[in-house]
Amino acid sequence: MPHPDATRLFVVRHGETAWNVDTRIQGHLDIPLNDTGRWQAQRMGAALADETIHAIYSSDLSRAHETALALGQAVGIAVHTDAGLRERGFGDFQGLTFKEIEARWPDDALRWRKRDPSFGPAGGETLAGFYARVVDTATTLAQRHPGQTIAMVAHGGVLDCLYRAASRVDLQAPRTWQLGNASINRLLFTGEGFILVGWSDTGHLATDVLDESSDGDRIGRAA
Repeated sequence: MPHPDATRLFVVRHGETAWNVDTRIQGHLDIPLNDTGRWQAQRMGAALADETIHAIYSSDLSRAHETALALGQAVGIAVHTDAGLRERGFGDFQGLTFKEIEARWPDDALRWRKRDPSFGPAGGETLAGFYARVVDTATTLAQRHPGQTIAMVAHGGVLDCLYRAASRVDLQAPRTWQLGNASINRLLFTGEGFILVGWSDTGHLATDVLDESSDGDRIGRAA
Protein backbone atom coordinates (compact mmCIF):
# COMPACT_ATOMS: atom_id res chain seq x y z
CA MET A 1 0.00 0.00 0.00
CA PRO A 2 1.24 3.56 -0.67
CA HIS A 3 2.31 5.65 2.30
CA PRO A 4 1.31 9.26 1.43
CA ASP A 5 2.80 10.62 4.65
CA ALA A 6 5.99 8.59 4.44
CA THR A 7 9.31 10.40 4.46
CA ARG A 8 11.54 9.46 1.56
CA LEU A 9 15.24 9.28 2.46
CA PHE A 10 18.45 9.34 0.49
CA VAL A 11 21.14 8.10 2.86
CA VAL A 12 24.69 8.74 1.63
CA ARG A 13 28.04 7.66 2.96
CA HIS A 14 30.81 10.26 2.86
CA GLY A 15 33.44 10.17 0.12
CA GLU A 16 36.78 8.47 0.48
CA THR A 17 39.46 9.61 2.94
CA ALA A 18 43.13 8.69 3.19
CA TRP A 19 42.30 6.69 6.31
CA ASN A 20 39.69 4.66 4.42
CA VAL A 21 42.47 3.65 2.05
CA ASP A 22 44.73 2.74 4.98
CA THR A 23 41.85 0.93 6.81
CA ARG A 24 42.57 3.14 9.80
CA ILE A 25 39.81 3.73 12.38
CA GLN A 26 38.41 7.24 12.15
CA GLY A 27 35.50 7.24 14.57
CA HIS A 28 35.04 10.78 15.91
CA LEU A 29 38.40 11.99 14.58
CA ASP A 30 37.86 14.68 11.97
CA ILE A 31 39.59 13.28 8.89
CA PRO A 32 38.97 15.21 5.62
CA LEU A 33 38.13 13.81 2.21
CA ASN A 34 40.98 13.02 -0.13
CA ASP A 35 40.94 14.00 -3.82
CA THR A 36 39.04 10.84 -4.77
CA GLY A 37 36.50 11.56 -2.04
CA ARG A 38 35.90 15.07 -3.33
CA TRP A 39 35.39 13.72 -6.85
CA GLN A 40 32.97 11.12 -5.48
CA ALA A 41 31.03 13.80 -3.60
CA GLN A 42 30.64 15.88 -6.75
CA ARG A 43 29.46 12.84 -8.71
CA MET A 44 26.94 11.97 -6.01
CA GLY A 45 25.62 15.54 -6.03
CA ALA A 46 25.23 15.47 -9.79
CA ALA A 47 23.39 12.14 -9.59
CA LEU A 48 20.78 13.63 -7.22
CA ALA A 49 20.64 17.12 -8.75
CA ASP A 50 17.22 16.56 -10.34
CA GLU A 51 15.62 15.18 -7.18
CA THR A 52 13.28 17.35 -5.11
CA ILE A 53 15.04 17.26 -1.75
CA HIS A 54 13.48 19.32 1.02
CA ALA A 55 16.25 19.11 3.60
CA ILE A 56 19.82 17.82 3.91
CA TYR A 57 21.20 16.64 7.24
CA SER A 58 24.81 15.72 7.81
CA SER A 59 27.16 14.48 10.47
CA ASP A 60 29.20 17.40 11.75
CA LEU A 61 32.48 15.62 10.93
CA SER A 62 34.15 17.24 7.93
CA ARG A 63 34.31 14.14 5.70
CA ALA A 64 30.52 13.87 5.81
CA HIS A 65 29.84 17.61 5.87
CA GLU A 66 31.97 18.26 2.79
CA THR A 67 30.18 15.44 0.99
CA ALA A 68 26.82 16.93 2.01
CA LEU A 69 27.85 20.39 0.80
CA ALA A 70 28.39 18.97 -2.68
CA LEU A 71 24.79 17.73 -2.62
CA GLY A 72 23.52 21.01 -1.20
CA GLN A 73 25.20 22.92 -4.01
CA ALA A 74 23.73 20.57 -6.61
CA VAL A 75 20.14 20.93 -5.36
CA GLY A 76 20.38 24.51 -4.09
CA ILE A 77 19.60 24.11 -0.39
CA ALA A 78 21.49 24.48 2.88
CA VAL A 79 23.04 21.65 4.89
CA HIS A 80 22.12 21.17 8.56
CA THR A 81 24.59 19.33 10.78
CA ASP A 82 23.61 16.94 13.56
CA ALA A 83 26.16 15.25 15.82
CA GLY A 84 23.71 12.35 16.19
CA LEU A 85 24.74 11.27 12.68
CA ARG A 86 28.41 10.91 13.65
CA GLU A 87 30.29 7.67 13.22
CA ARG A 88 30.59 5.42 16.27
CA GLY A 89 33.00 6.76 18.86
CA PHE A 90 35.88 4.32 19.05
CA GLY A 91 37.90 5.83 21.88
CA ASP A 92 41.33 4.22 22.15
CA PHE A 93 40.87 2.39 18.84
CA GLN A 94 40.79 5.63 16.85
CA GLY A 95 43.81 6.23 14.64
CA LEU A 96 44.76 2.53 14.55
CA THR A 97 44.33 -0.27 12.03
CA PHE A 98 42.60 -3.50 13.00
CA LYS A 99 45.94 -5.33 13.04
CA GLU A 100 47.33 -2.77 15.47
CA ILE A 101 44.25 -3.08 17.68
CA GLU A 102 44.46 -6.86 17.61
CA ALA A 103 48.11 -6.73 18.63
CA ARG A 104 47.47 -4.36 21.55
CA TRP A 105 44.12 -5.65 22.82
CA PRO A 106 43.43 -9.15 21.44
CA ASP A 107 40.48 -9.80 23.78
CA ASP A 108 38.84 -6.49 22.92
CA ALA A 109 39.49 -7.07 19.22
CA LEU A 110 37.71 -10.43 19.43
CA ARG A 111 34.66 -8.94 21.13
CA TRP A 112 34.54 -6.22 18.48
CA ARG A 113 34.91 -8.75 15.67
CA LYS A 114 32.07 -10.84 17.12
CA ARG A 115 29.86 -7.73 17.29
CA ASP A 116 29.27 -7.94 21.03
CA PRO A 117 26.50 -5.35 21.55
CA SER A 118 27.73 -4.51 25.06
CA PHE A 119 31.35 -3.94 24.04
CA GLY A 120 32.83 -0.50 23.64
CA PRO A 121 36.51 0.43 23.40
CA ALA A 122 37.88 2.49 26.29
CA GLY A 123 36.50 5.99 25.82
CA GLY A 124 34.14 4.86 23.05
CA GLU A 125 30.54 3.76 22.49
CA THR A 126 29.08 0.29 22.80
CA LEU A 127 27.59 -1.15 19.64
CA ALA A 128 24.12 -1.18 21.23
CA GLY A 129 24.45 2.43 22.35
CA PHE A 130 25.66 3.52 18.92
CA TYR A 131 22.76 1.75 17.19
CA ALA A 132 20.22 3.37 19.50
CA ARG A 133 21.75 6.81 18.95
CA VAL A 134 21.70 6.47 15.15
CA VAL A 135 18.16 5.12 14.87
CA ASP A 136 16.80 7.68 17.34
CA THR A 137 18.47 10.54 15.44
CA ALA A 138 17.32 9.34 12.02
CA THR A 139 13.78 8.80 13.32
CA THR A 140 13.63 12.31 14.79
CA LEU A 141 14.85 13.87 11.54
CA ALA A 142 12.50 11.82 9.36
CA GLN A 143 9.51 12.69 11.56
CA ARG A 144 10.05 16.37 10.77
CA HIS A 145 9.29 15.80 7.07
CA PRO A 146 6.16 13.67 6.52
CA GLY A 147 5.42 13.35 2.82
CA GLN A 148 8.74 14.97 1.89
CA THR A 149 12.18 13.86 0.74
CA ILE A 150 15.33 14.37 2.80
CA ALA A 151 18.98 13.37 2.54
CA MET A 152 21.22 12.21 5.35
CA VAL A 153 24.97 12.18 4.78
CA ALA A 154 26.89 10.17 7.32
CA HIS A 155 29.30 7.25 7.80
CA GLY A 156 29.64 3.54 7.13
CA GLY A 157 28.62 2.57 10.65
CA VAL A 158 25.57 4.84 10.51
CA LEU A 159 24.48 3.31 7.20
CA ASP A 160 24.98 -0.17 8.65
CA CYS A 161 22.64 0.67 11.54
CA LEU A 162 19.96 2.05 9.23
CA TYR A 163 20.16 -0.97 6.93
CA ARG A 164 19.66 -3.24 9.93
CA ALA A 165 16.75 -1.15 11.20
CA ALA A 166 15.04 -1.13 7.79
CA SER A 167 15.69 -4.81 7.06
CA ARG A 168 15.04 -6.06 10.61
CA VAL A 169 18.52 -7.64 10.70
CA ASP A 170 19.90 -8.50 14.14
CA LEU A 171 22.67 -6.28 15.44
CA GLN A 172 25.02 -9.25 15.82
CA ALA A 173 24.41 -10.72 12.37
CA PRO A 174 27.45 -10.58 10.04
CA ARG A 175 27.22 -7.86 7.42
CA THR A 176 26.62 -9.06 3.87
CA TRP A 177 25.69 -5.69 2.31
CA GLN A 178 27.96 -3.00 0.92
CA LEU A 179 28.78 0.40 2.41
CA GLY A 180 30.56 2.10 -0.47
CA ASN A 181 31.95 5.61 -0.22
CA ALA A 182 29.49 8.15 -1.70
CA SER A 183 26.94 5.39 -2.29
CA ILE A 184 23.28 6.43 -2.53
CA ASN A 185 20.87 4.34 -0.44
CA ARG A 186 17.09 4.70 -0.38
CA LEU A 187 14.72 4.25 2.54
CA LEU A 188 11.17 5.18 3.52
CA PHE A 189 10.10 6.14 7.01
CA THR A 190 6.52 5.52 8.16
CA GLY A 191 4.81 5.21 11.49
CA GLU A 192 6.04 1.61 11.58
CA GLY A 193 9.68 2.60 11.16
CA PHE A 194 12.16 2.40 8.28
CA ILE A 195 11.63 0.44 5.06
CA LEU A 196 14.41 -0.54 2.67
CA VAL A 197 13.79 0.64 -0.91
CA GLY A 198 17.20 0.40 -2.60
CA TRP A 199 20.76 -0.05 -1.42
CA SER A 200 24.30 0.73 -2.52
CA ASP A 201 23.67 2.62 -5.74
CA THR A 202 27.16 3.48 -7.00
CA GLY A 203 26.46 3.75 -10.72
CA HIS A 204 27.43 7.43 -10.63
CA LEU A 205 30.95 6.45 -9.56
CA ALA A 206 31.75 3.96 -12.33
CA THR A 207 34.56 1.75 -10.98
CA ASP A 208 36.13 4.29 -8.59
CA VAL A 209 34.44 3.08 -5.43
CA LEU A 210 36.16 2.04 -2.21
CA ASP A 211 33.99 -0.46 -0.37
CA GLU A 212 34.57 -2.44 2.80
CA SER A 213 34.90 -6.18 2.29
CA SER A 214 33.55 -8.74 4.71
CA ASP A 215 36.80 -8.43 6.64
CA GLY A 216 35.99 -4.74 6.71
CA ASP A 217 32.98 -5.56 8.90
CA ARG A 218 35.59 -5.47 11.66
CA ILE A 219 36.62 -1.96 10.72
CA GLY A 220 33.59 -0.75 8.80
CA ARG A 221 32.03 0.95 11.81
CA ALA A 222 34.87 3.45 11.72
CA ALA A 223 34.35 4.64 8.18
